[in-house]
Amino acid sequence: MADHAHASTEIPATAPRFRLKAFLPKSLLGRSLLIILTPLILLQLVTATVFYDRHWGTITKRLGASVAGDVGVIVSYLRDHPGPAARAWMVAEARNHMQLEVTFADGEVLRNLPAEDSDISLTALADALKTTITLPFQLSNADDDRVAIRVQTADSVLSVTTPKKRLSSFTVYLFLVWMVGTSLLLFGVATMFMSNQVRSVRRLAIAAESFGKGRDAPWFKPEGATEVRQAAQAFLVMRDRIKRQIDQRTEMLAGVSHDLRTPLTRMKLQLAMMPSDPNAADLKEDVAEMERMVEGYLAFARGEGREAMRPANLSELVESVVGRFTRNAAPIDLHIERGLTMPLRPHAVERCLSNLIGNAVRYAEHVAVRVGQRADAVEILIDDDGPGIPAAKRDDVFRAFVRIETSRNPETGGVGLGLTIARDVARSHGGDIQLDDSPLGGLRVRMLLPL
Repeated sequence: MADHAHASTEIPATAPRFRLKAFLPKSLLGRSLLIILTPLILLQLVTATVFYDRHWGTITKRLGASVAGDVGVIVSYLRDHPGPAARAWMVAEARNHMQLEVTFADGEVLRNLPAEDSDISLTALADALKTTITLPFQLSNADDDRVAIRVQTADSVLSVTTPKKRLSSFTVYLFLVWMVGTSLLLFGVATMFMSNQVRSVRRLAIAAESFGKGRDAPWFKPEGATEVRQAAQAFLVMRDRIKRQIDQRTEMLAGVSHDLRTPLTRMKLQLAMMPSDPNAADLKEDVAEMERMVEGYLAFARGEGREAMRPANLSELVESVVGRFTRNAAPIDLHIERGLTMPLRPHAVERCLSNLIGNAVRYAEHVAVRVGQRADAVEILIDDDGPGIPAAKRDDVFRAFVRIETSRNPETGGVGLGLTIARDVARSHGGDIQLDDSPLGGLRVRMLLPL
């Protein structure tokens, strides 16, 4: 029972948080503006509430008390000074000095007193009249700009009409306009400054993504806030360190290549000068296999690191590679949706495609190559009807020197570096290579290269 009670208390507590998170902005700019906008709106609401409750309410009550006082003066004067002359004088004084229109309806009686109007200015005026005069009265809107006050006197109904501007203060609307206007202005300024701060973060992300795709970003330089500059500087240091490591690896392998090729060449010359002997023939095959392994390893480790990225037509590159195999009587069905030009290391991509298509041609009778754009990437599909690769071993074949065919016969396969080099080239461009079942019954190789 305790466990059930505990679970029932946790679910309602966590569910609203996830629902609220779904509505929050995802971008840094949106969240930053939300952080600025939320207290700004709360401040405006609190300010408007306080102003409405204290200022507007107080001013409206005082304005209503002023009009009620004028009506009370009129009623008191007419009560103490009856007669037509006093009425005429009061009508003139009310019009000239009080902005009030006064009329009389002799012999009439107020009937059917209406309910109090919901207008705050009329409510304040009614409350003030209740404390100023003791006679029955009615309040109503004479028109859009005036309010009519009817008071029951001893022998007539006194009608007093006052402009609505005497009962309300226009500073309220002016205050609201200034409040909203300044809020929009401050929000615009905050948006401009936050956009400038976020722009530096976005440029850092673009530079990091470009470097991940093997493309240099010489235009990038640290800018923005101190923390963003520190992150940008760390990225530049990391980029230079990686480039330096690649250059050092390439230079080291160039020396290793020279050191290894020299004794292999000497051994080949000595074997060529030896008389024909079955043992010498076996030794020649071993030397040739060693030379192929060294060349394959050097090609893998070198990784075309010195080749620069440049715009190249991938469609023409694929056609060129396929053309070399079809000239050797290899049946390949090629379909390219359209011309695709993108930043590439052409020689590295050509080697990658040669390895992939060569494997398909070696083990299959029918090969199909498809090239097309998918969203923000280029997809190259290579399908064959060969024996394929078991699903459990598809990750292992990308490891260096791993072969599904266990013999070292060069006629049935290489040294186990073809797929390793191909994936290395694809990932150096920010893409990848995946293996799957082919509709032709063999293996499907899917190569993705981001645009």
